[in-house]
Amino acid sequence: MAGSMVAKEKMGFIGLGSMGHGMAKNVVEKGFPLTIMGHRNRAPVEDLIKRGAVEAKSLAEVAERSTIVCLCVTGSTEVEAIVRGPNGLKATLKPGSIVVDCSSSDPTSTTALAAELQAAGIAFADAPLSRTPKEAWEGTLDTMVGADDAVFARLQPVLQTFAARIVHVGGIGDGHRMKLLNNFLSLGYGALYAEALALADRVGISAKRFDSVVRGGRMDCGFYQTFMRFTLEGDREAHKFTLGNAFKDLRYLESMADKIGLVNGVGNAVKNAYATAVAAGGADDYVPMLPSYIDRLNGKKTS
Repeated sequence: MAGSMVAKEKMGFIGLGSMGHGMAKNVVEKGFPLTIMGHRNRAPVEDLIKRGAVEAKSLAEVAERSTIVCLCVTGSTEVEAIVRGPNGLKATLKPGSIVVDCSSSDPTSTTALAAELQAAGIAFADAPLSRTPKEAWEGTLDTMVGADDAVFARLQPVLQTFAARIVHVGGIGDGHRMKLLNNFLSLGYGALYAEALALADRVGISAKRFDSVVRGGRMDCGFYQTFMRFTLEGDREAHKFTLGNAFKDLRYLESMADKIGLVNGVGNAVKNAYATAVAAGGADDYVPMLPSYIDRLNGKKTS
């Protein structure tokens, strides 16, 4: 990473949750001046201040101190409020700045926000993430980026602080489109695993025996392994992606398919698997806990 780039760009970061905290930690520790938005959870804020970040009390203050602002929030509703609010980034960032949305957002919203910001002289990029908070902390996330070539070139040194694999997939919105496709695959696997495990249990095949066949075979993969760590070991921290976030991303996928008139029956079936769990009160549980909701749907009480 060129020292001149580190000196040139001043970073802002909004969204210090389980992913954002680790990302922001890497940004500041690898040489970028960092301004963070105050957060109701004080632990990550205080940790980042100790590492050299400055806390801002308002979006306007983040904008004043930054040339690039990273957003890592729940989804498009939150991103729109941050950008469009009366004192939001569109109204307060200097022309020539960049907003980079690392959230999993709706591409329709992404392209609309990008057009509004462009009219104000502000660039936009979508750089959603893959992997887990562990990789965020280690600086080894994957990111798929939608941006024009000049914006991508400016962003690369920043992205390299927290991502080991950076793929420039196309123009604005393509990062979020690809993220939804990627999550459709992973969450589709999760829905299949959950139903297969519930069925296996009902026909007398334990999760351990199930795993002895799948693990190391052609159907094994990294997602399967983190998913099964909860089932086999009770490790709640193995795959910290909530059922509520899964349901949200699958609704965005459905919206993307609807926009072009694509029949996506499998996507709807996967979405409904997560909708069932969320309707049963599981929004804050993690994806590997989905089998218990399948059991509950079928009349089996779980502890």
